[in-house]
Amino acid sequence: MAALTNASSTKKKTFNQKMQGYKLFLLVLPFLVLIFLFAYYPLYGWIYAFYDYRAPLKLEQCQFVGFKWFSTLFTNATQLKQLGNALINTFAMSGLGILTSVLPVAFAIFLTEIKSARYKKFVQTMTTLPNFISWVLVYSLAYSLFTNSGFFNKLFMNLGWIEEPIKFLDSDNHVWLMMCLWGIWKGLGWGAIMYLAAISGIDQSLYEAARVDGANRFQLMRHVTLPGILPTYFVLLLLSIANILSNGMEQYYVFQNAFNREHIQVLDLYVYNIAMGSSHSMSLATAIGIMKSLVSVTLLAVVNGLSKAFRGETIV
Repeated sequence: MAALTNASSTKKKTFNQKMQGYKLFLLVLPFLVLIFLFAYYPLYGWIYAFYDYRAPLKLEQCQFVGFKWFSTLFTNATQLKQLGNALINTFAMSGLGILTSVLPVAFAIFLTEIKSARYKKFVQTMTTLPNFISWVLVYSLAYSLFTNSGFFNKLFMNLGWIEEPIKFLDSDNHVWLMMCLWGIWKGLGWGAIMYLAAISGIDQSLYEAARVDGANRFQLMRHVTLPGILPTYFVLLLLSIANILSNGMEQYYVFQNAFNREHIQVLDLYVYNIAMGSSHSMSLATAIGIMKSLVSVTLLAVVNGLSKAFRGETIV
């Protein structure tokens, strides 16, 4: 009798576990569907890279050219030069982003040291808000402040500091630095959110033990807070390295003009300009996009292997 009762209890427990698993699967199912629709289904468009597509013709009406567009990337001197210039800009912009990735870490640490809860919320809100402003509005702000007739040029001329307007936007000088500064201003508060969450998860007993040992505030930040968020920082850093070719195009699209195009055209913007610009070569743009995706996946595998080798943990 006891054996029958135990068997029945085991079956019931197994059934409950299966039902719990089904419920959890149903919870994540909508997100799996969204990932399939927006991340995997669009990969069907890669087929355009193997055709000489001409809008508005149907794909079956276009000539199949195989790997023609892929070979064009490496055999056409003009195309190779333009692609190389776009890659240089991409690596420069992404490199500056990686070098300045420590700023959200420092900002999060110092933000947690603010004792006034009201002031802390105010600072966090004001620094996070720019992330929700579109780059079009950011450029409108930059245009009002930094054009030849903008606020700063008028101010400097009225003060007698300059005789001619400074070309902040209509210039090819320091484009990489300016784009980096705009990116920092827009994403500093948002980037710190992940580190604030990591700081909140640090065991408070570590702070108490350090205070008992006589540690001051800066020593607490150095020996407790910083080591507690370094794993999060390294994971995000490795993901940034894996996505070094994907730094978006919205910012560079709105800030580009005839004066700075040579140094502001990153790879994503270059692909867009090819597909929608004067050449209208959607097939070539798709081929470049495929190459970029393959390189990004390769970089992700490399940094994942390095993470496992040096940290003993993988990021994917």
